[in-house]
Amino acid sequence: MPTFDPSQFINKNPIETVSEVYEPSHSFVDFKLNRKLTSTILSMGIQTPSPIQDQIIPHILEGKDVIGLAETGTGKTAAFLVPLIEKTLKEYSRQTIILCPTRELAIQVEDEFRKLAAGHKLYSVVCVGGTSIRPQIQKLRRQNHFIIGTPGRVQDLIDQHKIKMERTTTVVLDEADRMLDMGFIHDIKRILTDVPAEREMLLFSATLNDATEKIVHDFLRDPVVVSVKKKDVTNSIAQDVVRYLEAEKFTTLTTLLNDADTYARVIIFTAMKHQAEKLAKELSRAGIKADSIHGNKSHGQRQRSLKQFKSGQVRVLVATDVAARGIHVDNVSHVINYDLPNTFEDYVHRIGRTGRGDKRGQALTFVPTR
Repeated sequence: MPTFDPSQFINKNPIETVSEVYEPSHSFVDFKLNRKLTSTILSMGIQTPSPIQDQIIPHILEGKDVIGLAETGTGKTAAFLVPLIEKTLKEYSRQTIILCPTRELAIQVEDEFRKLAAGHKLYSVVCVGGTSIRPQIQKLRRQNHFIIGTPGRVQDLIDQHKIKMERTTTVVLDEADRMLDMGFIHDIKRILTDVPAEREMLLFSATLNDATEKIVHDFLRDPVVVSVKKKDVTNSIAQDVVRYLEAEKFTTLTTLLNDADTYARVIIFTAMKHQAEKLAKELSRAGIKADSIHGNKSHGQRQRSLKQFKSGQVRVLVATDVAARGIHVDNVSHVINYDLPNTFEDYVHRIGRTGRGDKRGQALTFVPTR
């Protein structure tokens, strides 16, 4: 049973946060990057570094171990990719391993890498579970400058001697707290133990809990800590509860969703995988275009569902907590907790899917009428 009462977070008038305008200390030109890389960054519309990029890129360029405390949406992916691409262009034999909590996030990181590294002969491979290992082994036969993957599959490939750890110069732990939450602690420790002594470690995390601090203590050397915290999610998102009678729960949901103008792009959370699948089918039968994303779906199926949601072909995405990690979709109008989250942390993670950047979002939590 959930360990908190969502009704205590009712917030119908979220704070209008006026963010202080951050004045960066550097421009991308100041970093003295490869000219083609600088022009690629500028052509992507990134004129000035975000706070995390501004503060952490110089330390990575200097070869220091770093801890970046930052959530998604702060520009943290480019904060480590830009300096690592720059270093690889100067030293072509470098090998960077980037560990991510989910397949979806690993693919997003590689997409960003490809955009930034366009025009340079740098190679990357995504090594994730839930999809055939053979094509990944095939790609690992060439020299890959960036190996991006989930800890379980990367460890499998190390065990099969397909990833040569002695070549590794840098390891990035992206969303380290989530990887540890998802039970990857042993894989991560085994991978880090195999890395040569002379290497750089970059750890990015939204929070520093005990498990993350243990990794820092055991594997990072004199790290520089850069903390960039975003707005307080629970203050900036409109939140309310929806009371329902058990027999009318689904009808209560469809009544809300039939207002397509208001509920334009919605993520609904359920507790179990089979519930997510069932609810998406029931909504589709009720004339509401919906799809689901959960652990029982193959990698390809999850990617198709996500693509349909991002493109607007479906208006509603039904998800479980674990499957939703790594979902970063702009302009989500509502998050609906159809089933109660177990903890306050799960609640904050769920509702953070809406109200991204400077957009306003709304979160509704279904609570049974006693």
